[in-house]
Amino acid sequence: MRIIPYEPQYRDDMIFMVLQAKDALGRVPHLNEDLLTVKETYLDVGDMFWLAIDETDRVVGCVGYSSIPGTTEVTLHRLYVKADKKHQGIGTALLQTAETYLKEIGKTAACVHLGVPKEQWFESYAFYQKHGYAAYAPRYWKKELTEQ
Repeated sequence: MRIIPYEPQYRDDMIFMVLQAKDALGRVPHLNEDLLTVKETYLDVGDMFWLAIDETDRVVGCVGYSSIPGTTEVTLHRLYVKADKKHQGIGTALLQTAETYLKEIGKTAACVHLGVPKEQWFESYAFYQKHGYAAYAPRYWKKELTEQ
């Protein structure tokens, strides 16, 4: 598995993977509009989006971020891992790639907005807690990136 910056030729495969991931979680799959315009929504404004690509050149995960205007903080978006590839370190690798990059460019904190009710999003809550994120408001979590 390799993690690469977003490339347009993977767009449809990424969208399919995200919809499958949502379906596997028992959610009604709907398309997040930003996934149709990753270049414009993330890259063209100076933010970033990454893809996890497996040995067969298929998308098995993704994550992006958008800067929070007027701060040195960002919001992470769309961290998904293909359902049959979970618990293999892909989500952790994507998160670590994003955090390392963010530290390198001087960002000081990463925020996530988690779903509700918490019981339906238990995987997200457990994942981010495991990686040092803490709640600062209901469903809003943050990690200071200056921590070692």
